[in-house]
Amino acid sequence: MALSGRPVAVSAKVIAWQRVHGRHGLPWQGTHDAYRIWLSEVMLQQTQVATVLGYYDRFLARFPDVAALAAAPLDDVLALWSGLGYYSRARNLHRCAQVVVAEHGGRFPRSSDALATLPGVGRSTAAAIAALAYGQRAAILDGNVKRVLTRVLGFDGDLALAAPVQELWQRATDLLPLHDVDIYTQGLMDLGATLCTQRRPHCERCPLAGACAARAAGNAERYPVKTRRLNRGQREHALLWLQHRGRWWLVQRPAKGVWSGLWSLPEQASLPAWQQELAGWPGRAEVLPTIEHALTHFDWTLKPLRWTLPARGAADALGLLANAAWASPGRWVTPQEAFALGLAAPVRRLLQSAAD
Repeated sequence: MALSGRPVAVSAKVIAWQRVHGRHGLPWQGTHDAYRIWLSEVMLQQTQVATVLGYYDRFLARFPDVAALAAAPLDDVLALWSGLGYYSRARNLHRCAQVVVAEHGGRFPRSSDALATLPGVGRSTAAAIAALAYGQRAAILDGNVKRVLTRVLGFDGDLALAAPVQELWQRATDLLPLHDVDIYTQGLMDLGATLCTQRRPHCERCPLAGACAARAAGNAERYPVKTRRLNRGQREHALLWLQHRGRWWLVQRPAKGVWSGLWSLPEQASLPAWQQELAGWPGRAEVLPTIEHALTHFDWTLKPLRWTLPARGAADALGLLANAAWASPGRWVTPQEAFALGLAAPVRRLLQSAAD
């Protein structure tokens, strides 16, 4: 694989740019607290900065340090995470905090290799924590940085394959500065987020423009090269919003799978399946507007059915509910109790529609 580009002081240019033009006002910047840096790095995985800002502040208010997070019930963590998506991050966050407290005395390891052994902390996240908190010379390679480096280097290796990814890791390591690695690391992330964007990059303002192979060739949007594309699937289910005397029946989803561990509404394959399941039940049924929800691997069509049991005369239905497989594990909750639980974002929005 041929790599174009000539040797330049990439790190020096990035550091100088970051000092003057980089982002400096984000709440997780200007600190060497590994806990705060780790929290921001996990939240920023596959999530935009604008979305993370509110969640980050609320998390710190509730869990000001790793010990507080480790001691909290998982449901509390999931409740605060609700709406941020990719909920495995929240479960790993909680588990990681427990490991840091139990096995590392409440202090994050100082090396990227040790950090990478923690739950939910991959190689790039570990390097970011090590560089930003401890100044360790460790290369990061998140999505933004991959874009910056592949364009500057003219790196045409297919990042869907392991060997080119490993080669890019080596190239990223070779570019590390001897000093100010924290500023350099933040600078690469900021370049990718603000100038070296996926489409219509602002090459005229980039400090690496004169050394960028992709700019010279006029094909910046070609990089990074990744040929394997995800085939998105389609799913459709119907949700039952069961109401009785101002309370709702919620079920906890299995420990594995979509929305694992979160609280949701009971689910069937279709609305007719619910109508058959609830045949003979008292109450009033209402089909609500369809919800279209996009996940990483598939698009999910959710059709809610709101069923309100009468205040009186629902004893038979309540007895059936206790033995229904679709209702377990579940419980009746008030709206206030529901919103304190970890709810998937579309379910939370649906339930909030009753409170609005």
